[in-house]
Amino acid sequence: MDNYNTTDMENYAKKMDERFADKAADKADYQEFKENFKDLVEKTFEDKGIHDIEVENRLVDKVNETYDAFTVKHTGSDVGVNISVSEAYSKYIWEDADLNNIASVMVDRTVEALQNAPSISNGINDIQNYDVMKNKLVMEVVSAEANAELLETIPHKDIEDMAVVYRFDVKDIVGEGATVIVTNKMLDNYGVTPEQLHADAVKNAPEIRPIVIQGMAEVLAKQMGVEDLEMLGLNIPPEQEQIFVASVPDNVHGAGVLAYEDFMDKAAERAGGDFYILPSSIHEVLIVPDNGMMDLASLENMVREVNATTVDPSEKLTDNVYHYDSKDKIFELGEKHLLREAVKERNAEMGQKTEGKKSLLGELKAAKEEASKHPEKDVIDKGTKSKGDAAL
Repeated sequence: MDNYNTTDMENYAKKMDERFADKAADKADYQEFKENFKDLVEKTFEDKGIHDIEVENRLVDKVNETYDAFTVKHTGSDVGVNISVSEAYSKYIWEDADLNNIASVMVDRTVEALQNAPSISNGINDIQNYDVMKNKLVMEVVSAEANAELLETIPHKDIEDMAVVYRFDVKDIVGEGATVIVTNKMLDNYGVTPEQLHADAVKNAPEIRPIVIQGMAEVLAKQMGVEDLEMLGLNIPPEQEQIFVASVPDNVHGAGVLAYEDFMDKAAERAGGDFYILPSSIHEVLIVPDNGMMDLASLENMVREVNATTVDPSEKLTDNVYHYDSKDKIFELGEKHLLREAVKERNAEMGQKTEGKKSLLGELKAAKEEASKHPEKDVIDKGTKSKGDAAL
């Protein structure tokens, strides 16, 4: 790369600001922005005295989103850090942020991340060894529809209109909160089947990210404080709790507990039987007892309104409500539950009618059988009655 001083940087950014002054967000402008922003990022690295880096274009697939990025890595290194072009463009167009500042902040963030690259490199051998990595497996649940393209490239297991996906928790290799999504290519390299992956994840995920189920009042008390909760009249006694929050200890991608083998039973125990599940986000789900106090339509309206007004699109799970039948051990969409209940009621009614018909037929059959036991008496009685009638 050529060397550029600070004045050159400011002039370059100013020219780009002038070229995009109309903020037109069409594809042509975006492609031009992307190309020029890459030049600006490279110049920013140079201005900060960092010369041994490579910047490559990349399309990154993440849960609920796909974005353009520049992968930045030291020359010859296999470890890189992504700079989101989509994020930069959004800040530039919609937040009217200074382009030079955007590049500077993103480069500083990347430099800091690259400082951890040696520790990442040391863990490459571990990442390539499934016997080591299977003990780091965790599960997440995402919308199947919103992530259709991503799901084509990664192993997953369908659960109604959601999908269970798998990640390696690599905080001990990369740093706190770091995970690596398991791809089909990785499985091929490991020589591991999706079924084995799922079995290992079911075993290890609950140990790495155990289930946490709390009453809503308990959650609010931690967030607001007991005094504020009492002032608002929300300090509900545990035995009267009607909403429970299910997640994991750090509340990150906690909706994955839906895929745990014992989750439904534990939730049913807290709910006191059957319950509805509201997908609050990819980080947590809400459990509402099916005790007649709330109907499916009301719960669905609640979920859709919250998703539309409160939940970040990148954290949205689905707009649907789910139900768990604790007796029959069935997890399903709420609308499927209503249909199944309607069929059961209809079958029960038809069964009662059938039983009534069977009972009547049984009585007639019994009478015939009783009559067949005394054929002579029947003939005599009839003959006597006939003679009597004639005498009259």
